[in-house]
Amino acid sequence: MAERTAFDYRHREPTGRLRRYVESIWYANGLSDFGSERIAPTGSTVLGIVLGDPIVQTPRNGAGESYEAERGFVIGPHDEPIVNAPSGVTRCFGIVTTAIGAKAALGFVPAPLRGRVVAASVWPAFETARASLVGSIDVERAIDWIDNRLRVDLNESEPALDRCELALTTLKENPATSTVDIAATLGISHGHLDREFGRVVGIGPRTLGRILRLRRLVESIDVFGTVTWTGLAAELGWFDQAHLIRDFKRFTGVTPTEYLSAQRQGYLHGDAEPGFVPDLSRRRDGQHPDV
Repeated sequence: MAERTAFDYRHREPTGRLRRYVESIWYANGLSDFGSERIAPTGSTVLGIVLGDPIVQTPRNGAGESYEAERGFVIGPHDEPIVNAPSGVTRCFGIVTTAIGAKAALGFVPAPLRGRVVAASVWPAFETARASLVGSIDVERAIDWIDNRLRVDLNESEPALDRCELALTTLKENPATSTVDIAATLGISHGHLDREFGRVVGIGPRTLGRILRLRRLVESIDVFGTVTWTGLAAELGWFDQAHLIRDFKRFTGVTPTEYLSAQRQGYLHGDAEPGFVPDLSRRRDGQHPDV
C-alpha cells in the first residue's frame, strides 16, 4: 500500500496575453483520499505531465476507452465526466487551456481528441518539458518554466480566434444564447460558426453553452447549505427541474441529490471542488472527513 502523504495542490493563472489561452498551470502531489472521482467537463483541454505513479483516465463517464498515463496525458474537450483514478501517489504538473486555447497554447487541433484521453506527446514540447521537470524540487520555479515555454511557443495565427472568443464571451454571459443569434451578431452563418467552433474549441457552441450553464450552477451553490433546485432551474434558464436533472446527470454522472451527498461526505466545509464527484465507496481511509 502506498504511504500516505499530505496532498499538495497549487495553481497559477497566467497573466498578459497567455491568459487568453490558458486558464491555469497546476501542480498536484500526494495520495488522494479517493480511489477515483468523476470530474465534470468545463470546455477546456487539459494536459498532464506525470512524474509520479500512473494515473488512469476514462472518458464518457467511465464508458470510454481508458488511458493509463505513465508519463503524461491530454484530455480532449468533452461533454461527459472523466473518471480520474490515480494508481498511487500523484505527482503531476498540468495545463488547463481556455475553450479557445488548445491550438494556440499547445500546438494541436482539439477536435480529433473530443471525448478521448491520449498521450501527452501530441504537445510538441512534451518531451522537453518532462525532461526539464522530472527532477524539479522548487515547484514555483517549475511552474515558471512551463509558463515561459508556453509564451515562447504561443501561436495566434488561427484566423477564427477572435470570432470564437466573441462567441465564447457571449456564452459565458448568457449560456442559453442560441447559436443562430450568436452567428447573426458575428455576421456569419450558423453553419460557419459551428465549423469554426469545431476546429478551434473542439465542441459546438450549443454544447459548450450547456457545459457553461452547468458550470455556473455548480460554482454558485453552497453544497453544505440549502439548495433550491427549482429556483436555480428557472434562474439559469432550464425549462423545469426535470430538464435540469437530465443535464446535471449528463455532465456530472450523478443526480443533483447524489452530487450533494458525495460533496458533503467527501469534503470538509470550504474545501468542496465544484464539478468533482468523489467515489465514496473507494475512500482510502474509509472515514468521513469529519472523523
